[in-house]
Amino acid sequence: MDATERPARLAVGVISAGRVGSVLGAALARTGHVVVGTSAVSQASRNRAEELLPGVPIEDPTEVAQKSDLVLLAVPDDELPGLVRGLIATESLRAGQIVVHTSGAQGVKVLEPAAELGALTLALHPVMTFTGRSEDLQRMSAACVGVTAADGDEVAWSVGEALVVEMDAEPVRVPEAVRPLYHAALAHGANHLITLVRDAADLLTNAGVANAERLLGPLLSAALDNSLRHGDRALTGPVARGDTGTLRKHLAVLADQAPETLPSYRVLARRTAVRAEEAGLLKPDVANDVRTTLEDEA
Repeated sequence: MDATERPARLAVGVISAGRVGSVLGAALARTGHVVVGTSAVSQASRNRAEELLPGVPIEDPTEVAQKSDLVLLAVPDDELPGLVRGLIATESLRAGQIVVHTSGAQGVKVLEPAAELGALTLALHPVMTFTGRSEDLQRMSAACVGVTAADGDEVAWSVGEALVVEMDAEPVRVPEAVRPLYHAALAHGANHLITLVRDAADLLTNAGVANAERLLGPLLSAALDNSLRHGDRALTGPVARGDTGTLRKHLAVLADQAPETLPSYRVLARRTAVRAEEAGLLKPDVANDVRTTLEDEA
């Protein structure tokens, strides 16, 4: 997609000014589009609107949609179907509009009622964790956005890609059929990574080690970078080495001092053994020893 192929300036309505909606609205405004309205229920959303969408009126979702060329639906996944039905029932959507949602788990099927009216429908999912603050705008320049349009609708695909490029991000086509697996992959990587990191930090803190985050930062940053660069060849540690003696010590101390962490450690160690064997880092007999150790210590 040629970055110079810009859509016409659009009147943008943001429903609602959550962490994602406020940032995408600000990103679109930065490129020359005009945010004409937003909805915000909580005080946190109102604060975000004031910071990132200054001067934009806060209105009811129906009012926002009715006066917009591009309607950005940035609500939680479970609220999206009901919101679409409500906007249709109140005649707040019309032919010729661009109706976009930001849900990662859903494609454009949820927007079919709007498409039947003649709206151009898109799913634009930023692959980024947002705080809802101004620094998120800078993060957009390093982010990808999963773009989904109806199969065969090249006009919609092109409009979606152009909007993403305008926001200084990189569009990645994600077909409707793979959206659930796409989203599961992202949630598994990002959300569970946070859980894993916090568990590791808690273990260190509870052991009396000072400044756990400072200790973990360089190690985990290097591990992430190596994994993205080198794949399974980046695996290190007792599982990848087949060091069953160390594994037994880990399992014993966790069972004694952090039993809530033991199940996840065991599951991830088993999965690591599978990947290490498939990558040729562990010989089959050593991999079996690792699996036996993990099972024996259950």
